Amino acid sequence: MTDLIAGVEIPGTAAVAEATSFLEQGVPPLLFHHSRRVFLFGSLHARALGLTPDPELLYLAAMFHDVGLLTPFSATEQRFELDGADHARAFLLERGFPASAADVVWTAIAVHTTPGLPGRMGPEIAATAYGVLTDAIGWSLDRLDGGQVEEIVAAHPRGEFKEEFLQVFVAGLKDRPDTTYGTVNADVLEHFVPGFRRTSMVERVTGAPWPS
Repeated sequence: MTDLIAGVEIPGTAAVAEATSFLEQGVPPLLFHHSRRVFLFGSLHARALGLTPDPELLYLAAMFHDVGLLTPFSATEQRFELDGADHARAFLLERGFPASAADVVWTAIAVHTTPGLPGRMGPEIAATAYGVLTDAIGWSLDRLDGGQVEEIVAAHPRGEFKEEFLQVFVAGLKDRPDTTYGTVNADVLEHFVPGFRRTSMVERVTGAPWPS
């Protein structure tokens, strides 16, 4: 696999190689290519913004950020982001990374769908979210060099990304709809799952077991 894409070097560490192999074999091609693009786009945004994330930690966060949508990573009744974060933290700790590094990756994955927070946090956390936003909704795509974008998409094709990506979300969340409360993930179920109705904060407050 190419070690340099659009001027971004893929870290040449054992953990990166193992994560790449594991994800390439264990997740659908759509998510594998998406995760690699997240790393590449996140790296380009970090460079442009003067951020200096640890490339290895950024790569591991990008690669594991969506695994919580899939079996067997989603056995716990919690937000899919936490499933992925928990799995990534275990992966790092089992390979001798310090707890501080594992916590950075955990946080990057746990908050990557939470608007407004990642950009105020550490460089790995911010860059992960920027990469996700660019690949999923085209955030700041116009700020990136067109040739570099083409090179990234050539190396990791999008295919029918828009349609298939949303269906991965539906499949990963439809059987645990309560975990989408207060998140953008509820948007997906509301659009695609007949009968799904999101619970609002207003309903939770007015329905609380208090007299007033």
